[in-house]
Amino acid sequence: MADLRSLEIFYWTATLCSFRQAAERLNTTQPAVSQRIAALEEEFGVKLFERRARSVCLTAKGRDLLVYAERFLRLRTEMMAAIASPGTMKGVLRLGVSETIVHTWLMRFIEAMSQTYPGVTVDLSVDISPNMRDALLSRDLDLAFLVGPITMPSLVNLPLCSYSVAWIASPRLDFGPGEVALADLVRFPIITYPKNTNPYVQLHDLLARSNLPPPRLYSNASLSTIVRMTLEGIGVCVIPPEIVSREIESGQLRILNTAVRLPDIVFTATYANTPDCGLAAPAARLACAVAGGTWQT
Repeated sequence: MADLRSLEIFYWTATLCSFRQAAERLNTTQPAVSQRIAALEEEFGVKLFERRARSVCLTAKGRDLLVYAERFLRLRTEMMAAIASPGTMKGVLRLGVSETIVHTWLMRFIEAMSQTYPGVTVDLSVDISPNMRDALLSRDLDLAFLVGPITMPSLVNLPLCSYSVAWIASPRLDFGPGEVALADLVRFPIITYPKNTNPYVQLHDLLARSNLPPPRLYSNASLSTIVRMTLEGIGVCVIPPEIVSREIESGQLRILNTAVRLPDIVFTATYANTPDCGLAAPAARLACAVAGGTWQT
């Protein structure tokens, strides 16, 4: 009878349409994948894949088997979640993180993972949300903390946290003591997130509707660079105050008093809706507890 490992290899080969990519995903070799698939075809007495030059596709019987393979793998995931101790879980979690999270509660999450799942290694990458969405869809990431939710049936979104954004500047920029109007804000360069992100789009739309002269809008993928530019007095940044709480407390930066408002930035823990999501689902739930302040050491 087909074992779970063979069904897992079959599932990922079918999902990725490639023996090579399935081998990379499962940390094995392409010949090992080919042997498993050949053994399944021999056992069932049917052809499961049509081989092409650089990919494979399922036959009719292969599509039938995929339904059963998904059931087996999903049941295994449910069983492990219900029965296994977290300390017994092993593997690598490929985690993508927005830099906003890096500057707020990521280190607490890493500590929580280390204590709860000591056998799990976190392979961390910091990127912008659109890139992480694509990496989730291509299965290059297992889990991402990004600006969401991503409304696609192939992805699961758990609400993480949200941050309000503020207009923040160095005291060396003279705005006076009263409320700062948008016309006064745009006298200086506006520094914020990259162009292909929601915060940038929302800010750009606000400025476009203002009927003011086009401002100098500086976008940057590095929050550290945005903060440094603001500290140097180059312009006004539009980011969550939590990122620069120490600079605000020390008087190096200040939140400007303005009625100009932008939507909150909402973050989700997002992972692929696959039958063997494995570490991604429990890690996402743990992240929600850390972000919400309910996780305790």
